[in-house]
Amino acid sequence: MPELPEVEIVRKSLDKKIKQKKVKKVIIRNRNLRFKIPLNFNSYLNNKKIIKVGRFSKYLIIHLSQGSYCLIHLGMSGTIHIVDNKKINKITNTSFYQSPFLPSKHNHLEIIFNNFKVIYNDPRRFGFFQIIKDSLDLKKRFNHLGPEPFDKNFNLTYVYNFFKNKNKDIKSFLLDQRFVSGIGNIYASEILFLSRINPFKKAKLLTKNECQRIILNSKKILLKAISKGGSSIRDFKNISGLKGGFQKNFKVYQQEGSKCKNLKCEHYIKKKISSNRSTFFCDSCQK
Repeated sequence: MPELPEVEIVRKSLDKKIKQKKVKKVIIRNRNLRFKIPLNFNSYLNNKKIIKVGRFSKYLIIHLSQGSYCLIHLGMSGTIHIVDNKKINKITNTSFYQSPFLPSKHNHLEIIFNNFKVIYNDPRRFGFFQIIKDSLDLKKRFNHLGPEPFDKNFNLTYVYNFFKNKNKDIKSFLLDQRFVSGIGNIYASEILFLSRINPFKKAKLLTKNECQRIILNSKKILLKAISKGGSSIRDFKNISGLKGGFQKNFKVYQQEGSKCKNLKCEHYIKKKISSNRSTFFCDSCQK
């Protein structure tokens, strides 16, 4: 599943291409995504101007003229492709995960502009589109989610108080979108390694200093991942001709059996399965 940095790369690609453009037509080939695409989706977007493309957590937010929004979640396997009518489109993917080329199957929705179109592809169909009528409804839509790591509310007071009397391990909390929004399995492992905190340590046992390290390193890891184009695992270019390469900077994720990258540490990275997720860590550096 794309995490915050990968969705941010999609946002940047989309914003650059569709900002201030008017939708000419919408073609829906399959409404049966995670939630059915609304019946009025075509008419709602037709002739609407795209003000900008925003993001919260792992959600894309298309700001439409007249103060409404189109919310997009990519689910497990959703990708957004831009196809230009005036040139050969060798690479269409707006991000670095999944195939860089437009697949022939599972293209569920097309948004048509002058001279190009935006295509949503999703083999597993866990993604969705949602119309939000105004800014108040948009705020309500995210009420159940915690702050992003970049939010000023993701601070020491919030984190330390949230963890009080909590028996759940810290890795689980970093993946809990009700606590903090946008962090997934890859970045949780990297954040905790940089913070030198064992992923299975109970949250209630964390000191204020450890909480502060988590806050600072969450920002640091995610910003670095965004600057590197996210983590594609497979390395290829996006439509801008740039390469995603944060996977080359992994310290622990998918590094099982490799020597710890901390200087003077002679231990090796371990892998443990918990709640059907792989956790990678160094049991010497992370206490």
